[in-house]
Amino acid sequence: MSTVLVVDDEPIVREVVVSYLRREGYRTLEAGDGHEARRLLEQGDPGLVVLDLMLPGIDGLQLCRWIRSRSDVPVIMLTARGEETDRIVGLELGADDYVTKPFSPRELAARVRAVLRRADGTGEGAERRLEFGDVTIEASTREATKDGSPLALTAREFDLLWFLASHPRRVFSREQLMDRVWGYAAAVDTGTVTVHVRRLRAKIERDPSRPAHLQTVWGVGYRLVP
Repeated sequence: MSTVLVVDDEPIVREVVVSYLRREGYRTLEAGDGHEARRLLEQGDPGLVVLDLMLPGIDGLQLCRWIRSRSDVPVIMLTARGEETDRIVGLELGADDYVTKPFSPRELAARVRAVLRRADGTGEGAERRLEFGDVTIEASTREATKDGSPLALTAREFDLLWFLASHPRRVFSREQLMDRVWGYAAAVDTGTVTVHVRRLRAKIERDPSRPAHLQTVWGVGYRLVP
């Protein structure tokens, strides 16, 4: 089973999260601040990071930026209910998902499981290749290229791109994408889909402001047009 690094300055939160993750069979590491988290990340590569945004020293956003500069390890953010701006910034920096405090440890464990399952590349179409425009996606290696150059995609960005490319021209609502790509029903906020679409456009489109492939169908959702 994968190792999950839990980063939170509240000991009781770490204790509860670690307890549930271990019950699910995951190995765990713990850090109470950003500096300790960096030290653990430099010593090895965990399979996933659960990261609180409000940390002493190096805060969660700074740490997320540092992680993305060196690794594509999946990151699930923990945010307070009123931190919508920080949550959006975290997603823009490359976080894969978020859970709002107070949260259900069982829900967090389910999201960890869903993110890791997709990051492992296990699932339908594991030996397939998809191509559109100058973009090529390889499911078996979870790699994507544009004009022959590698694209730096997070695990969730790859999942979203693969799913939409696997259903060309079909329109999906944000709620449907949350269900089919993220693996659980959407709550009130589906803004994480919007952020991931914006990040993908910046990477695959020649002109992200006028996307040729990853298109918005106003009032409905998104589609990918080869």
